[in-house]
Amino acid sequence: MRIRSRGFTLIELMIVVAIIGILAAIAIPAYMTYTIRAQVSEGLSLAEGYKTVLWDYYAQHGSFPASNHAANAPSPASIQGNYVQSVNIANGVITILYGNHANTAISGQSIELSGASNSGAVLTWTCKHNSVATAYLPSSCQ
Repeated sequence: MRIRSRGFTLIELMIVVAIIGILAAIAIPAYMTYTIRAQVSEGLSLAEGYKTVLWDYYAQHGSFPASNHAANAPSPASIQGNYVQSVNIANGVITILYGNHANTAISGQSIELSGASNSGAVLTWTCKHNSVATAYLPSSCQ
């Protein structure tokens, strides 16, 4: 009795490699979009503290501060993250500038959060994405 060795044929192996290649071609761009969206959300998280600062200033003065210094907030360059270069306040607008270790798709680009008074007690925030592609924005900013 002879024992026959069995294995995969070259065609079967090529089919498996082709399937893995197709899956990788689909998964890698989706993963890149996901990571860039996470980087953009870091900027929005850093801006949350500034929203409180602007609301407090507006409640006390009835207007928005002209700068970070006027709002007694840290300087724009001192609030940084892994992907955020600076967060700036100017007349009710919070500007988030991406840089540092950010992906090249968003590096050097910015998002603006504009505050508007809604009957005096509540500030409504509007997100304006100057140059950041819509695909990279969290749902709260689209």
